[in-house]
Amino acid sequence: MSHWEQKKVVILGGSQGLGRKLAEAWYRQGADVTIVARDPVKLAAAEAKIEPGPSQDAKRMRTFTADVTNVGDVERLFGQLEEIDVLVNAFGRSDRGRAVETSADKYAELLDLNFIAVTSCVAAAIDALKRSRGSIVNIGSLASKSVSPYLGAYPASKFALAAYTAQLRLELAEDGIHTLLVCPGPIRRSDAGGRYDRSAQGLPDSARKPGGGVKLQGIDPLWLAQRIIRACELRQVELVVPAKSRLLFAISQLSPTLGDWIVRKMTS
Repeated sequence: MSHWEQKKVVILGGSQGLGRKLAEAWYRQGADVTIVARDPVKLAAAEAKIEPGPSQDAKRMRTFTADVTNVGDVERLFGQLEEIDVLVNAFGRSDRGRAVETSADKYAELLDLNFIAVTSCVAAAIDALKRSRGSIVNIGSLASKSVSPYLGAYPASKFALAAYTAQLRLELAEDGIHTLLVCPGPIRRSDAGGRYDRSAQGLPDSARKPGGGVKLQGIDPLWLAQRIIRACELRQVELVVPAKSRLLFAISQLSPTLGDWIVRKMTS
């Protein structure tokens, strides 16, 4: 029997990208999966594409339409979810721009989605997670630990998420809750080539590329989803992909000047 047989997994931002691959992978391992997104059309399309395993009941897949930045939607959603073994915060948005030219409104917008909404969802789910002694999975980025140029408000929002996750890890350990921060590099997607063309106008060419032009191979989202599930089984507290990025994080802490030099070499 799978470790995840009949476990209740809730994936916020599960209609596309890594969130959808996580929903697919957990569902195939026997979990009861609830995917949440704000666009009902994309949500229905995701549900139609995710096939159950050979012996699975299709009723173990549920969908909810909700905007995680709306407090009313969050309360309504978690009011209907009495059991949660894993809460995955896979929603978010990237950005492009010079830090000094990024407006306060843009910073507030990305902080609201990439960080504040996560805190609201965790708070709404915490009682169920305490009962199950379950897992909180926050999808960050390499930009949660190291900054590349021209990413606009994105790094600030992802650094906040990393700090919050570390605080949860310390405060919720006594309740038996496992907290995982995932920090991946650029993830493969079909629109990667031209996704930032408009927002990166007037910026160096590197800003148009995934990850702000960082010289890393795109990560297969299904492979990453499987790694995340395994990390939950082992109750790891952090997953950095590629793992060699940890060396840059350490160097940047010891010598910011050397760290900046490496980042420029990696993104030029």
